[in-house]
Amino acid sequence: MTEKVKRVVLAYSGGLDTSVILKWLQEHYGCEVVTFTADLGQGEELEPARKKAEIMGIKPEHIFMDDLREEFVRDFVFPMMRANALYEGQYLLGTSIARPLIAKRQIEIARQVGADAVAHGATGKGNDQIRFELGYYALAPDIKVIAPWREWDLNSRSKLIAYAESRQIAVPKDKRGESPFSVDSNLLHTSSEGKILEDPWQEVPDYVYSRTVNPEDAPNTPEIITIDFERGDAIAINGEALSPAELLTKLNELGRKHGIGRLDLVENRYIGMKSRGMYETPGGTILIQAHRGIEQLTLDGGAMHLKDELMPRYAELIYNGFWYSPEREMLQAAIDHSQARVSGTVRLKLYKGSVNVIGRKSPNSLYSEKVVTFEDDAGAYNQQDAAGFIKLNALRLRLLGERNAKGL
Repeated sequence: MTEKVKRVVLAYSGGLDTSVILKWLQEHYGCEVVTFTADLGQGEELEPARKKAEIMGIKPEHIFMDDLREEFVRDFVFPMMRANALYEGQYLLGTSIARPLIAKRQIEIARQVGADAVAHGATGKGNDQIRFELGYYALAPDIKVIAPWREWDLNSRSKLIAYAESRQIAVPKDKRGESPFSVDSNLLHTSSEGKILEDPWQEVPDYVYSRTVNPEDAPNTPEIITIDFERGDAIAINGEALSPAELLTKLNELGRKHGIGRLDLVENRYIGMKSRGMYETPGGTILIQAHRGIEQLTLDGGAMHLKDELMPRYAELIYNGFWYSPEREMLQAAIDHSQARVSGTVRLKLYKGSVNVIGRKSPNSLYSEKVVTFEDDAGAYNQQDAAGFIKLNALRLRLLGERNAKGL
């Protein structure tokens, strides 16, 4: 027997899947549906989603469309960038980092409209169901969660389309029959999965890419830019102060132009299977390189190395959906503490798919040319001190060597 639900807040894109889910919720649960569409900088026109929801009987006051771009970059992307977070050494977590913000806003709306449930369109095979639901339960422990893909029998694209057509739900032309791939997009990245990409031996066709030019077709002349940082966050490009969302948008434009940020990855999903995805993260790829560049000057070596040890755990927590966990918050506090003096300017060269740091400067620099020079250092460093340093560090190795020489 279906549990009674009075009102549900649905994470709604206006696409085929969530439009079918909207109708299915009305029919299956007999409940009132509230739609929430988040503008995370996906670059799509959102008004069609509003019109579609109205056509399907959603009250205007129950259609929420929120511009979350600044909050997304300021409170989610930037904290992650301070950590230089990469999942499995490569993935910049573009989809993963958006889910806790969507979950947060959904719960806020649920409280605002008196809803007793929330719903999402993630499938039972992926990571997003975990990310959404861990976020829901962290913020509203008693909320009812509806995940239609785990309940209904519409388990194929053809069944989904047949359901939509039988109920006069518009089917986008590019979704008819077999869609070539599944796409997720926001201000940080675009991901593509499915169909031809499911064969990890096949090269990603050029038509799959949407946010970057082919590096081979990028300009033949490198472009030099500067990024200014303050306490670990980027604040300006080429000396022009920009808000977080404006800055990432500008970096995306530069990355697109130069074919920067493409990644073909076979990753380990939290649920247990491997999947192959194609990611485009043009601005984020530039930003993480620049951030590492300014840290090279301003972070103490011990702090930097500890931070690098913590990063894989931090990235895994985000990937697995634990943004609101105490361990992520503890790691964030340590990471943010390390960024107190990470301020200055980085100069980068963008060229045919690559981004390279070519200069960095900071009033907080720990780099001492006087100490490190190969020329006369005028007594700034006594090279004879190294002998004792080496001898003490070698003591245990020498004792081991003596024992081994005796054959013991």
